[in-house]
Amino acid sequence: MTESVFQESTAEPRTQALPLAHLSLEVGHLYMEDFEAGPERLRAHFAETRLWADAARAAAARRIGDRRPRISTCFLVDDYFTRFSTPAELLPVVLGEAEKAGLGIDYLARESGCAVDGRAEPAESVVHRLVESPPPGSYGARPPVGQTGWLSNGQRTPSAARSALSGAPDWQPPQETAARHHSVFMDVELWSERDGRRLWSCPLLAAVWQLARLGLLRHLGEPVLTPRPWTGGGFPRDWDHLPPLLRLNDSAAPFSAYRTCTLLPNRFLPVEDAVRLILDRTDVDAGALRQVAERSASEGVPVPAAVAQRTTYVFYEEPPDFCLSEGT
Repeated sequence: MTESVFQESTAEPRTQALPLAHLSLEVGHLYMEDFEAGPERLRAHFAETRLWADAARAAAARRIGDRRPRISTCFLVDDYFTRFSTPAELLPVVLGEAEKAGLGIDYLARESGCAVDGRAEPAESVVHRLVESPPPGSYGARPPVGQTGWLSNGQRTPSAARSALSGAPDWQPPQETAARHHSVFMDVELWSERDGRRLWSCPLLAAVWQLARLGLLRHLGEPVLTPRPWTGGGFPRDWDHLPPLLRLNDSAAPFSAYRTCTLLPNRFLPVEDAVRLILDRTDVDAGALRQVAERSASEGVPVPAAVAQRTTYVFYEEPPDFCLSEGT
């Protein structure tokens, strides 16, 4: 006998496709401390960024051959961990300094949109898609990432057991699961608890941001963090009244792209190392992955199978008199 299975046609939502550029070029991902330092700090950032942005554009053009590259630029403002000034006061300064440096910003985003975007909660969604890679010989003593809020690339140092002979702790080193010759162990905090609520970490929000730029975020089949057009009027005086992602340039290439390039001060290097671990452990929407693979292949610009390998970075050196932590 054969058994028939009946299923509602809407049980598995259709994955909506997105237009894609060849490269998403991020020309700023700064924190409120950067803005507090004044226009001079922004001016120095964009002057340095312009040099590397030109190189990233040239590399993208070389990769696709004789065709004209589709490259969009974006800028991310931290309004999640701290809030400084207002959009009406701050954003014209940011856009003005970028323009002076010869950098056009096509898309402007709020980091809080990586936590909540309308009815979707991208950070929570990515946590649910994390796939842990238990190290060889593990026996389930470590609680899952959804419970602990910590994601690692291997085996932590085991709890100290005392030697039967000496009574001293018998120490063992941590171990990276896929180590080559020597381990580079990493353990990333994804959230903390504050007043009974989760405060998402900078690496997790940045991983959400990268997935959105790669066109791989979906909620019930629909894209997450989609740009809204800017009318050209004044910006609001409240960050919550500003859409999570704005399209500032009507003629810009699509926001999402086959690859991303992120230009950052070198203090962000530890955060972005953690971002790549999160990307490596995320079970990305299969429909979105398939759409990107099919479209890139049809254009003759295939992308790496590993999502983390689609992201590139330039970490530039900051002036010695300007030193901040890499994030909250």
